Amino acid sequence: MSDELEIYLYGSEILRTRCDPVDSFDDSLRELYEGMVRAMNREEGIGLAAPQVGRALRLLIARDERDGWPRVLPLVNPELIFLSRERGGLEEGCLSLPGITAEVQRPVRVKVRYQDLEGKEQELEDDGLLARIIQHEHDHLEGILFVDHLSLIKRKLLSKKLKALQQRAREV
Repeated sequence: MSDELEIYLYGSEILRTRCDPVDSFDDSLRELYEGMVRAMNREEGIGLAAPQVGRALRLLIARDERDGWPRVLPLVNPELIFLSRERGGLEEGCLSLPGITAEVQRPVRVKVRYQDLEGKEQELEDDGLLARIIQHEHDHLEGILFVDHLSLIKRKLLSKKLKALQQRAREV
């Protein structure tokens, strides 16, 4: 299908862009959300941010399996309003950096204020996997990648893989 959204790879300029707020809550936003869900599911991801599909907008999606009902949450214009002092490490990967994973230290608990697809303000607090996904995807909206949280030594160890991804991004 030609209208499927493609995932932009490490080295793509848009992944280093601070995204603009969403100000139009219309059919195009819903279509972008639905396209992002399809792209995330196609790549077997658990979260995705709009810049990863070439849109410099403050929209992220996160798989939410809390309550035993799997769903994909759209978080429009998310703002992290609380990050716990307690931190924990977890192995992270990214659809824009296929084949690369590393342990990243992040706050354990997060509270986020955001808008839904209709523009209604919401808040969510979590200390599980969803908290991690939200922080990872929120970083994308700021032009930050998970590898930016790694030590210089760890990034050096990944440099060959990162350069290969940059080359692939240039070829697309």
